[in-house]
Amino acid sequence: MAAACAARLRAPRSAASALAVLLALAAIGPARAQDAALPDYRDDRSTAASVIESLYNAINRREYLRAWSYFRDEPDRPGFESFAKGYADTSRVRVKLGATESEGAAGSTYYRVPAVVEATRGGTATVFSGCYELRLVQPAVQAEPPFQPLGVVRGNLRQSKATFEEGQGDCSQSNAPAKP
Repeated sequence: MAAACAARLRAPRSAASALAVLLALAAIGPARAQDAALPDYRDDRSTAASVIESLYNAINRREYLRAWSYFRDEPDRPGFESFAKGYADTSRVRVKLGATESEGAAGSTYYRVPAVVEATRGGTATVFSGCYELRLVQPAVQAEPPFQPLGVVRGNLRQSKATFEEGQGDCSQSNAPAKP
């Protein structure tokens, strides 16, 4: 009996049913092909490097609001409209990170992450290098909502003449982390 039911589910009863199945498959086919080209979703705020990798994962997936959300609500946070517009023509980004440095101060931990970014627009890749600065207000001292996870305070990247593979991130020239 189960085999008969399965056979009925597999085989359409009429030409109209067959056409409906084909149209449904055709409609989801391109969407699946497009999704297959996207990197897997990543949203990890557990380390400074993970935040930066998640930021660029969101950009590659064209999820600009999620990408923007990795920036803390601080004075150097870019406006959302200009942030999203700045990536509108970007077809792909790659990121390479150096060793994270950290420093504690007044209930917060500040992180500096050397970064190399390759952005591709119109088939042309441009390399940037520099530093991302992040801040985590210690979770134990956060007493009122909303909770503020580890987030980017600012990025200080400059166009580089090096290739992506040769490029080195550098935190020695970035601005000092903003402190409360």
